[in-house]
Amino acid sequence: MLEICFRLRIRCVSAYVFSIDNFKRSQEEVDALMALAEQSFAELIQYGNILQQYGVRLNVVGKKQMLPPNVLQAVEKAEEMTRHNDSAILNLCIPYTSRDEMTTAVQEAVHTSLEHGGATDVITEKDIDAHLMTTKGGSPPLDILIRTSGVMRLSDFLLWQCSEDTQIQIVKTYWPDFGLFDLLPIILDYQRKVWTA
Repeated sequence: MLEICFRLRIRCVSAYVFSIDNFKRSQEEVDALMALAEQSFAELIQYGNILQQYGVRLNVVGKKQMLPPNVLQAVEKAEEMTRHNDSAILNLCIPYTSRDEMTTAVQEAVHTSLEHGGATDVITEKDIDAHLMTTKGGSPPLDILIRTSGVMRLSDFLLWQCSEDTQIQIVKTYWPDFGLFDLLPIILDYQRKVWTA
């Protein structure tokens, strides 16, 4: 899927990997998901040719300090491996929620304002946007948000980013089966709407 996106010159792809709320699941399930995450990042480090081939920088977006030390180590190694790539961005949101991202951005904007002698009542949307995890990672504005599995909710994913000028697409296909024939109609629909606007 990533290779298709990069061949289509899609500069930034974000995927929701693990919600902060998922830590409320049973310890056995959380441990299994964290083991899978560690394995996936290890494979990415070992076989990260696609990221290097297309010059993709990996950003792990979320409260990384909540990750177990072994997973955090794999995350940091994968990010470091691609740190100088600048042709495209892959955001993996783990552990993440939009509410946390927005709360953190507001806190950082207030802190920055106070450090510069300002008052908290002068915080603007631009200030908050500048402190979002995706913005700090260099992500461009969000054009399309795709929700797989046919579920009609955004599940606390990129809510600030998709609040303006973002096309939201709901598809019935589940993520593991989502492929080229699911993506192309979405891209064509986006282009048609942009060209006729």
